[in-house]
Amino acid sequence: MRTRKAHYAAILAVGALALSACSAGGGGGSGTSGNGPTATVQNFGLGTAADSQGPATPVSGAKTGGTVTDLEPTGIDYLDPGQVYVSNELAIAQLYNRSLTGYKIDPKTGKTILVGDLATDTGEPSAGDKTWTYHLKDNLKFQDGTPITSQDIKYGIERLYANFETQGPTYIPTWLDGVNYRNVYSGPYGGKSLPDSAIATPDSKTIIFHFQAPHADAPYAMAMPNVSPIPASKDDKQSYNNHPVSSGPYQIQSYQPGKQLVLTRNKYWDPKTDPIRNAYPDEWNLQLGIANPGLTQRLMAESGTDKDALALSQPADASQMSTLVSGSQYPSRTVSAYQPYVEVINLNANVIKDERVRQAIAYALPLTGIQQAMGGAAQGDLGTNLLSPTIGGFKPFDPYNKLKQPQGDPAKAKQLLQQAGVHNLTLSFAYANTPRWQEVSLIIQKALANAGINVQRIPLDPTSYYTLVGKANNQYAMYRTGWGADWPVGSTVIPPSFDGRTIGDGSPNYSHLNDPYVNSQIDAINKITDVNQADAQWEKLSEYILTHDTTQIPFLYDKFYQVYGDGLGGVTYNQVIGTINPGTVYVK
Repeated sequence: MRTRKAHYAAILAVGALALSACSAGGGGGSGTSGNGPTATVQNFGLGTAADSQGPATPVSGAKTGGTVTDLEPTGIDYLDPGQVYVSNELAIAQLYNRSLTGYKIDPKTGKTILVGDLATDTGEPSAGDKTWTYHLKDNLKFQDGTPITSQDIKYGIERLYANFETQGPTYIPTWLDGVNYRNVYSGPYGGKSLPDSAIATPDSKTIIFHFQAPHADAPYAMAMPNVSPIPASKDDKQSYNNHPVSSGPYQIQSYQPGKQLVLTRNKYWDPKTDPIRNAYPDEWNLQLGIANPGLTQRLMAESGTDKDALALSQPADASQMSTLVSGSQYPSRTVSAYQPYVEVINLNANVIKDERVRQAIAYALPLTGIQQAMGGAAQGDLGTNLLSPTIGGFKPFDPYNKLKQPQGDPAKAKQLLQQAGVHNLTLSFAYANTPRWQEVSLIIQKALANAGINVQRIPLDPTSYYTLVGKANNQYAMYRTGWGADWPVGSTVIPPSFDGRTIGDGSPNYSHLNDPYVNSQIDAINKITDVNQADAQWEKLSEYILTHDTTQIPFLYDKFYQVYGDGLGGVTYNQVIGTINPGTVYVK
């Protein structure tokens, strides 16, 4: 999944995996020195049918009513569930959108398990895990009172094949029809539908997926926001993004793009069907375009309605971190936890074609300078591996000696450029035009200048940043992205980020790597059914990509550190997407 910091394998054989090291709602420190990760692999086990029953576990001391204010530093690019894949959008979507499955978080312990959300359980496998059957719960309704049916869920998935649905995860359509699924089917318009051999809906409460290959982790893919119901009668294609129909506890009352999103109760949401969301507040007021440092300063001061405010996914401003960490008034209302994301600088393979030049940039990049600009060790450990330390099979790997020379090695970079016969090199660096990334871009520009590389900084609109760098024909040489595992196995990182056959607008293969060896290894590893064996091979392949292709340079393993208003209770953390969990929040 994408992260906007400026945005899950399953139980199949992960019984030995341990919960991630994190704290929520009171931890004031980072727990590390910043020079090495201490996170452990997360384990989101499968819950039972009983676990999937609502209502959600009550939060001690919680009460109903009030308005929660969420401060967002930019606008919201996508509300359409089919397009949602950035961390803040993933958190917001939980308020108005429900999927077949979802994550149930214990408000006391933080223990997280996968349960049925719209479905009665996490799914029934057959045909060697190629076929998965789901049954819907009773009394599921859209915001207008219309019953939610299996056909609505099938229609929502069929929309993912349309050429305008370019930003969301592609697990389900790819598993159904291969990486070129749009060549097989173009969407549900003009009376077209996927055949029963792909998705069958024998009745209004049953949906059956027939995948081309076994997928034991299918229950986790069903938790993504694009596996959700959409009424065909309300689908106006791209315009649906401004007014998605609610299947969750809240619905859109008003939306001013870039300014404000107000969510009020959906009276047809039945808490007895929902094991995930308590939905205590009457209203969520999302204020958009509240940039740092002002955003963090407002949460620290908690004046007026900001006493009931939080930031679902935006970490604290770097300039405020020393005050937050040392201030005695903040720990009781602070979230400090590991995220599943690795921050990287993409080196566009279409623009920087020589791997020696890309490796020179890797040596020259200054990790500690960037870390400090992003808030220091409390907001991220120095990252040297393409896989997060929360991923199964992770091994420390530092081929460019970044931990010993975290300020960069310009001499080694110059040596590689000389070997490549490159002189007077000028490269563009595109960045989200926010104070944080303005500072980071200047740090990178200065460091690469020391290695003989002239960097031209190109500011981009933060709201549409991922859309712009996600263009397959973008001509930027370098740009930052963050990617997190959708569940803690390399199959949710390496294939989406590096499979050359998936390159296209909106593809997570931001660096446009198309290495035949990498593509073939992805196919081979995907056939391994033992998750532990696969884990080791994903790590091995990630090391090959980093040292041989070098189209991404990791620089930080993300943490989430932020304060919230003292008027809020029940603030828990969603380890899966790395944001505050909106489902348990209440106004005191």
